[in-house]
Amino acid sequence: MQELIPVNIVLGDRTYRIKIDSADEQEVRKTLKLINDKILEFKTQFAGKDMQDYVAMVLLWFATQSPSSNSSGLNVTLQEALSKMELQLDKVL
Repeated sequence: MQELIPVNIVLGDRTYRIKIDSADEQEVRKTLKLINDKILEFKTQFAGKDMQDYVAMVLLWFATQSPSSNSSGLNVTLQEALSKMELQLDKVL
């Protein structure tokens, strides 16, 4: 098992410090970029009250994407990394 490294991530307008495998860092950062880009896209397209509205929209969009139609090439390993990250964020919140 690889050693976990601490990284600071920005999701929405909030910063989180999480620990991930160093081999997963690039995939996590690419996923964060995709999520933050979608948040920005939804902010320009839809009216929302706060960042939570946009994060919820992105989560719904992300959850409804089929693997074959996903242009970012998400794979099982990335989905596992997202699940780990979600668990870590739940612990922080």
